[in-house]
Amino acid sequence: MVVLRREIGDVLRDARQRQGRTLREVSSAARVSLGYLSEVERGQKEASSELLGSICEALDVPMSLVLREVSDRIAVAEGLLIPDTIPADFATAVLSRGGAERAGGRREDLQPVG
Repeated sequence: MVVLRREIGDVLRDARQRQGRTLREVSSAARVSLGYLSEVERGQKEASSELLGSICEALDVPMSLVLREVSDRIAVAEGLLIPDTIPADFATAVLSRGGAERAGGRREDLQPVG
């Protein structure tokens, strides 16, 4: 069974580790205790929408990208086919802000459609 809080935690931890940042750095930037952030990353605590927003902001990753990754992971677990493209307007918005690099990816990884 897929547990949403575990998937969210995995995605947040992956983003943090790709940036080479410590729990302490991110917890300080997000203004959340180190222990609580650790529990969120391990899927032991549910992050409120406000807390999730603070963590995403501290990681400089759009919440929509985090939620998309979580959604894709759940779809895979459910055996669904996931398209390998993102909408053109979203890709353009993220690329214009440099969000791909901040999210641990590269601009060439995001390919607009349409």
